[in-house]
Amino acid sequence: MTALEDDMDVVAPASVRDAAAHISGGEPGEPEGVLGKTYRALSIGIVTVVLLIAFEATAVGTAMPVAARELDGVSLYAFAFSGYFTTSLFGMVLAGQWADRRGPLGPVTAGIATFAAGLVLAGTAGGMWLFVAGRAVQGLGGGLVIVALYVVVSRAYPERLRPAIMAAFAASWVVPSVVGPLAAGAVTEHVGWRWVFLGIPVLVVLPLALALPQIRRRAGGPPAGAVGDGGVDRRRIRLAFGISLGAGLLQYAAQDLRWLSLLPGAAGAALLVPSVLGLLPRGTYRAVRGLPSVVLLRGIAAGSFIAAESFVPLMLVTQRGLSPTLAGFSLAAGGATWALGSWVQSRPRLEPYRDRMVAGGMVLVAAAIVTAPSVLIEAVPVWIVAVAWGFGCLGMGLVISSTSVLLLQLSAPEEAGTNSAALQISDGLSNVVLLAAGGAAFAALGGGAVGHGVTEGATGSHPGAFVAVFLPMAVVALVGAWVGTRLRESR
Repeated sequence: MTALEDDMDVVAPASVRDAAAHISGGEPGEPEGVLGKTYRALSIGIVTVVLLIAFEATAVGTAMPVAARELDGVSLYAFAFSGYFTTSLFGMVLAGQWADRRGPLGPVTAGIATFAAGLVLAGTAGGMWLFVAGRAVQGLGGGLVIVALYVVVSRAYPERLRPAIMAAFAASWVVPSVVGPLAAGAVTEHVGWRWVFLGIPVLVVLPLALALPQIRRRAGGPPAGAVGDGGVDRRRIRLAFGISLGAGLLQYAAQDLRWLSLLPGAAGAALLVPSVLGLLPRGTYRAVRGLPSVVLLRGIAAGSFIAAESFVPLMLVTQRGLSPTLAGFSLAAGGATWALGSWVQSRPRLEPYRDRMVAGGMVLVAAAIVTAPSVLIEAVPVWIVAVAWGFGCLGMGLVISSTSVLLLQLSAPEEAGTNSAALQISDGLSNVVLLAAGGAAFAALGGGAVGHGVTEGATGSHPGAFVAVFLPMAVVALVGAWVGTRLRESR
């Protein structure tokens, strides 16, 4: 199906009852929803897989400091995170090629097996480098799974149900974002940090038993229009290797601040830039209408929001004297409002207005980011951040799920994997680039002194360092609102 045909094939049921049928099983005579008899096992299976991956992603940060200290590897702490990221980029591209040519069953199965193997390797590691290797294996598996699941949605669900299953994916992050760190803390304290990693592989067996037979039946085999004999595009695989190696070298340079680090940093940039340009749709950085703008917007939204959010707890602790726990709770409501935004975008009646929803969502994100540093003024109550961030997460729920839906609408069946990989690469790379830019601005205006204030329990004395992070990210988010008006191809 072409992008124009997808555009014209918008389903907009005329009643609230029809809208509910898209989520529930529906009433007699009405179309089935994602929990109807036809799709129930597949929906429960793949959403549970996402739920477990989300739980691990949110829990690992709690266990990581204890693991690094016990393995005598605090100096390698950052590599445990960057190792996951660099291999996941390669996994995303590989999964896109694999799924487009042979179907998503292979990359889903291999991805979950690889992810589980990485968990076991990390959980049984006797040294920090082995632990980092386990995290890298996890990243490869995670990259395979996330892209392959997009292809499953593209091939197994009709277009009218895709917004609902994407909303379910988003909602599956809500409970882990709240419960994950608390549960991981309890497990780490009473049982040991290793079980934060070793417990997940056992739990994934049941959802796999539900999902895999359904994926085989509904999305197995190559799609119509698949290329040749099912082989991979070797050029894209080489570019994927270049993007992973380039990102790894850049992160190594950033974590080893010496003059000699300029060499791996320059080599990383030389590999990364052409690889990114080769893997993203042509015209992405010019915001060409249609698919390029969808991919660009995903990066703008994710990068600006995550870069800003990373500094919110630090600002509340150092500038307003909150405890780390209270600072973390200031962001807790965001999980619920993010899920609400994802649910709103799935309403069939709102499908014709998706572009406006996305642009409005980016305005909410920009407003939240620009409001957050107002607490640097003593007269402003700290709960303003919680309220603002709730609205920002509502906007992100509208935008992130909508970009996923639009990507599948604008992708031919044999291109869904490749384009889904491009979407995830845009998301991940923008996080790294904008976090690095924000961190550099923060350090240049005295962020190091603020960090010292945390250690000493002081309130810090460099509020301008936070302003230098939040205001540019708000501008980036506003650019995203403009890109949101270019998501549909010209007719």
